[in-house]
Parts: sequence; structure tokens; C-alpha cells
Amino acid sequence: MNSIILIEDEKQIRRFVKTSLEAEGYQVFEAETGKQGVIETANRKPDLVILDLGLPDMDGIEVIGKIREWSSLPVIILSARSEESEKIDALDAGADDYLTKPFGSGELLARIRAALRRQVHSPQGQGSVFEADGLSIDLAGHRVTLNEIEIHLTPIEYRLLSILAKHAGRVLTHRFLLKEVWGPSHVDDAHYLRIYMGQLRHKLEKEPANPRYLLTETGVGYRLAAE
Repeated sequence: MNSIILIEDEKQIRRFVKTSLEAEGYQVFEAETGKQGVIETANRKPDLVILDLGLPDMDGIEVIGKIREWSSLPVIILSARSEESEKIDALDAGADDYLTKPFGSGELLARIRAALRRQVHSPQGQGSVFEADGLSIDLAGHRVTLNEIEIHLTPIEYRLLSILAKHAGRVLTHRFLLKEVWGPSHVDDAHYLRIYMGQLRHKLEKEPANPRYLLTETGVGYRLAAE
């Protein structure tokens, strides 16, 4: 049974989320404040955290920072803040996903399943191999195959794809990808990403305009489908 810490100050939302998750077999522990949520997370060592940004005692961004000091467990944001800048700030702070209120239980459950799969299957070491629906990325051998056919990538294309593979299933912001691939001086050069993502899609996707693997999070960044 996967355990989840729900950090949310609105009682009705806590009740709705807890009921929905427990019906699917998850064990849910509640926290009404950021401080309580950090303590619960540290003590219970859950499999995942669901976090509201607008807490009474501290901003959710600060909660993410405190959790990230010692843990890489998945954090999904539930928030009424719908501005792209708010999403980017939360993701850059270390959140794995972002769901805007109001939301449906089906979508939340799907995001939870994806985050837990990423935690289990995402490549962590240099010898890891990412695989999903015919796509294979050998991070040690620097080799990419699609349906067992080797795909030749440029060094930058491979670096971009490998970073997405190491964080498969997680939304990576434009700034994060630009910093990791091109360096800190290029965090505002979003056109680099558009060009190279387009090139990768033409090499890897059957329908580049309707991608299977390389997914766009509009205005925020990209994610590599985890399965």
C-alpha cells in the first residue's frame, strides 16, 4: 500500500481527496499547515506528497524546499494559482507535477500513478536504460533505439533527450532544460529548445505534431512520457 501525505488547509478538499485516494487503496495522512506537513513527511517517509501552495503558515514553495533538502520523493501541487509563472516557480523549486483547482479525482489519480511509476522506473545511475513503448535510451552507452533501430542524434539532441529520460514522467521547465543543456547563460534562450525539440520529434515520433514520447506542457516546459 502506497502512503501519501496530503498537505492542504481546506477541510472540504482534504476530505474529497482523502476519500478518493483511500477508495483506490492508498493510505492517506493529513496535514493542515506547512510545518505540520514537513514534520509528517519526515516522520512517515511517504511514497508521495500532495501539496497546496496557499497554506496559512508558509508558502508551499518553502515546503517543497524543506522536503527537497533530504528527499526526492514525488511532490504533486494542488493549487488555485493558475498562472504559468506560479507553475514554473513550483516546478523549478522541485515539484514533480502541478494540478490546478478545481480538478477531477480521475486526473489526480492518473498524475499520482505516473509519479509513482517514475519514482520506481526512472533511470538514476549511469548504467540505467530508459524504455517506453519501443523507445530505448541507454544512458551508459549513449545509444538510442526506436523499435530496435538505432537513431543517430547530435550531441546536443542526445544531451537534451538524456536529461528528459533521467526525469521521465516529470515536467521539466524551459529554464531547467536550458541550464542543463546549454548552461546558465542561456536560460532565456527558449528558441534553442523549440528548435532541438522539433528535431528530436522528427527523429523519434511517428507523428511529430501529435507526439507520443516528447510532450509539451504549454508555457511551462516538456516531459518525456514515462511509459
